[in-house]
Amino acid sequence: MESKKRRGILDRLNAGEVVVGDGGYVMQLERRGYVKAGHWTPEAAVEHPEAVRQLHREFLRAGANVIQTFTFYCSEDKLEISGNVSNISGAQINEAACDLAREVANEGDALVAGCVSKTPCYVKSHSETKVKAIFKKQMDDFLKKDIDFFIVEFVDHVEEAEWAVEVLKTSSKPVGATLCISPQGDMHGVPPGECAVRLVRAGADIVGINCHLDPLTCIRTVKLMKAGLENAGLKAHLMIQPLGFHTPECNLGGYTSLPEYPFAMETRAMTRWDVHQYAREAYDAGIRYIGGCCGFEPYHIRAIAEEVSAERGFLPPASEKHGLWGAALGMHTKPWVRARVSWID
Repeated sequence: MESKKRRGILDRLNAGEVVVGDGGYVMQLERRGYVKAGHWTPEAAVEHPEAVRQLHREFLRAGANVIQTFTFYCSEDKLEISGNVSNISGAQINEAACDLAREVANEGDALVAGCVSKTPCYVKSHSETKVKAIFKKQMDDFLKKDIDFFIVEFVDHVEEAEWAVEVLKTSSKPVGATLCISPQGDMHGVPPGECAVRLVRAGADIVGINCHLDPLTCIRTVKLMKAGLENAGLKAHLMIQPLGFHTPECNLGGYTSLPEYPFAMETRAMTRWDVHQYAREAYDAGIRYIGGCCGFEPYHIRAIAEEVSAERGFLPPASEKHGLWGAALGMHTKPWVRARVSWID
């Protein structure tokens, strides 16, 4: 399909539509042998584009409206300290990732989000000038490829997220900003409501939470952000892209502090039924951009798309194959399996 003018992210959200985000990339690609655990850097966009392309395509087929560029941790300082022995530059990764995301997004009615994440430079220097220069360099790479909007993700200090938003808003693109924080606030103890206010005042059009903690915990945090905005008389769209694992401990460190992280998280994985519950609770909380982060596989994204299919007015193509809410089980040869169709809903 040739690239054509699509309705933008704010057009969709302003109209009250539900936007389904895509899922996680670094952990899924690490499990497939394309990303190094611990470093979590995205050289695979250049080294193994077919793997990244396929994961994009599976998320699109599952019902995602947005394809994020595989550019997590793609700042030059992070690539350097992670031992980027292949000498692939951040610009090469950013541009290749944009091309892959655009190629797949054009296969459906999806938008491309150029994504930036936290930088080692912030914790090391706390230099606004240096950190903003890093974000400016990434932004310039993305603008060469004309992405649809920006997402600031996986930032646990609101100050750094503010700086990122301020840089990205110098473009004409909408900006979403998601923090990986708990209901207790960011790593400096700034409460979620105050974080949201600061992000919107910095220029963010969409605010929310991503990664580190399970979906229901993240919903609690977004609710606190929403309340903070309301108390301040500010408005912004809400988004959520949580962890795809159960983390009932709900500590500030999130899942990285669990003994199972990162190689034994399978026993904590969300089921598709868990994700149906999450999508419904997120929608009921007023969140209209609903996706996932680490641990969210394509079938989880499909569960989101199915749960909000009535609100969206359609099902993703994948549901025609597997049968909404297990209805296809009615064709099973075992009667006790067929009987499950009656209690699934």
